[in-house]
Amino acid sequence: MKKIPSFTVDHTRLLRGVYLSRRDVTPSGDVLSTFDVRLTEPNRQPALGAATLHTIEHLAATFLRNHPQWADRIVYWGPMGCLTGSYLIVQGDYRSADMVDLLRECFAFIADFEGEIPGASARDCGNYTFMDLPDARRQARKYLDEVLAAPTEANLNYPG
Repeated sequence: MKKIPSFTVDHTRLLRGVYLSRRDVTPSGDVLSTFDVRLTEPNRQPALGAATLHTIEHLAATFLRNHPQWADRIVYWGPMGCLTGSYLIVQGDYRSADMVDLLRECFAFIADFEGEIPGASARDCGNYTFMDLPDARRQARKYLDEVLAAPTEANLNYPG
């Protein structure tokens, strides 16, 4: 079986960052850009706790799908199975650098969030008690300050 492109990225050299993972064109002609929003360095830094990433998922998805300029273009935000980041799918033809300002806003929202986590109820979520807001806030602040504040080419382009 042919290896899918995301499994050909050298994860031993991958840094934290925002990477254009793929660009697809739907049968109707819409372009979908998928971004790898990598919060930890794979296999070199600890993966995020599942409850932390679940909390980030709820907060980021809520923020992005309510964003005044981007809401209509957000298709999906969801966690990676390896717990090192999330995927963002956006309608349109975009590059990694195009996502930085939006993600700065998103991670600032998460880092500063207080109150009830959106969708964290038995009615709205399949595992609503599985949340870690303090660590989600800490991880969001770390990513915001250490990566999104001044991303380099290495944080925006997969290693060659």
